[in-house]
Amino acid sequence: MLLHKTFGVDLGTSTVKIYSQDNDTIITEKNMIAIRNQNQILAVGNEAYKIFEKNPSNVSVISPMAYGKIADVNHTEMVLQALLEKINAGGLFNNNLYLAVPSDLSEIEQRAYYTIGNSNRKNKIYMVNKTIADAVALGIPINNTKGSMIVNIGAQSTEISVIERGKIVLSKIIAMGGAQLNEAIVNEVRKNYNLHIGNRTARRLKFSLAYLKEDIKEARKIVGIDSLSGLPREGIIPSDMIYETILGPVHTICQEIRSFLERTPPQIYQNILEEGIFLAGGTTRIPDIDWFLSQETGQKVRLSGYYEHCTICGLKEIIGNRTLHKWVQ
Repeated sequence: MLLHKTFGVDLGTSTVKIYSQDNDTIITEKNMIAIRNQNQILAVGNEAYKIFEKNPSNVSVISPMAYGKIADVNHTEMVLQALLEKINAGGLFNNNLYLAVPSDLSEIEQRAYYTIGNSNRKNKIYMVNKTIADAVALGIPINNTKGSMIVNIGAQSTEISVIERGKIVLSKIIAMGGAQLNEAIVNEVRKNYNLHIGNRTARRLKFSLAYLKEDIKEARKIVGIDSLSGLPREGIIPSDMIYETILGPVHTICQEIRSFLERTPPQIYQNILEEGIFLAGGTTRIPDIDWFLSQETGQKVRLSGYYEHCTICGLKEIIGNRTLHKWVQ
């Protein structure tokens, strides 16, 4: 008799989160694939990330996702199947896969998700809107809410959504997230210090020095490549430079939230005003970003302690609770 195993999958631009119902575990791996000479798969997930920014010229390390959506179907499928094997899928056939998907998918994009999950393996594919999964993890009473706003700030994009009585009434994805903040830091360090650093270093600086509430004077020693000599060199990066660098992009997110609130029907807006804005996503690990968004939007902001795991935790709950299956497609 075939044993059908069930998995929840949140395919993010930066990381893939997979929940195994059989093991009751969640694994998180980098959404990356390393390819040698354009056709040989060298590594996927965290193993590919180890090569990232250290790879020789004949090895490319890429993410097959872009702005929260599938950019390369074949490579996304390879990453997913390799990670399913890692979580002990016990064979990649005849499984149940619950995929968390963005709100505004076209038919072609929906087909891409079905393809990467199935691909002749006789798996049963189910799709759950990411906003619904986030709402479940956040403890929002989906059926009864008179209006709740969820902002998920991810690696390359921010999804702003409003739900009311089990339906998504407004949703928008903007191309702004942690990767754009990293890129801004890379550019600013190069401009001010003639020092080239990688995205991994920029990410560490973002989470350790980007104080948005208190004027904390700190600095971090980093190693980069001198722009003039091409040799490794140390540099000292102060917290106030990181703060100034990320301020513009974060202001952009705040502006989009304010604009979104202006489009919200009055009766729903009133409920959001009372309960606040729910905030999730990996980029919300920036110190005091919830306080900053609250100051800029004039709304209470409720930060999820799940951060980048909010969607997969909601997916886990939906899989295990039959009463929530009405939101499964």
